[in-house]
Amino acid sequence: MTYQRFEDLPVWQQAARLYEAAEDLLENESFCASRGFRDQLDRAALSVSNNIAEGFERGTTNELLQFIYIARGSAGEVRSMLVLKERRALNAVWPADLTSQIADLKSIAESCSRQLRGWADSLQNSDIKGQRHLNRKTREQDEQTKKAKSLQKDLLGRLPPGHPLRRDAEERGLI
Repeated sequence: MTYQRFEDLPVWQQAARLYEAAEDLLENESFCASRGFRDQLDRAALSVSNNIAEGFERGTTNELLQFIYIARGSAGEVRSMLVLKERRALNAVWPADLTSQIADLKSIAESCSRQLRGWADSLQNSDIKGQRHLNRKTREQDEQTKKAKSLQKDLLGRLPPGHPLRRDAEERGLI
């Protein structure tokens, strides 16, 4: 699936949830932290979605990968800050809602990290260089390739269900 807008990316939507959950935690009166800690947590949580957006809009796969890794680093920073806060307050008794909020926030940050890692892995060895590298000739070639694949899929789909070529195409996920 090809996404046209970063807002439609599942990982960006999860990163937006991360920021919202961080804001909710920071607004919880039971959450005691220094101003510097609060500011850094706020910036790190916001950095995940912003770096996904910036990388998506850059136009090259290499730049996108760079920003994916920055976003992943920020998600790790959120988790690290929360783990450190939990370690610091090990002997403190927190209200159940605060404990739950922190656990949820760490879980969302970890989900972002996993999704970003998967996305980076899929792009790492890709032949796709990005929109910025496309010109009229490469766009025409890309369009011809898409048409050929569509025609191939259509023809294979017309073969009888038991046909060896159709079975092979189904096993490879071509139809």
